Amino acid sequence: MAEQVRAEMVAGVMEVVTAVGSSVSEGDTIVLLESMKMEIPVLCETSGTVTEVAVAAGDVIQAGDLIAVIS
Repeated sequence: MAEQVRAEMVAGVMEVVTAVGSSVSEGDTIVLLESMKMEIPVLCETSGTVTEVAVAAGDVIQAGDLIAVIS
């Protein structure tokens, strides 16, 4: 079953650390967000393969927006 990684807050995307096709493990950083001058890593909650990355560096995301899908 695919896991959808969604934003928990409004933030800017500083860096996309992973790419489609990459293998990730639980606890790996997927993207780095910036909010109120703080860097916030978004971590995988499951291991698998990244099948979709829905953000790019410089994007501004809202709470609930899709960041990535891991299968």
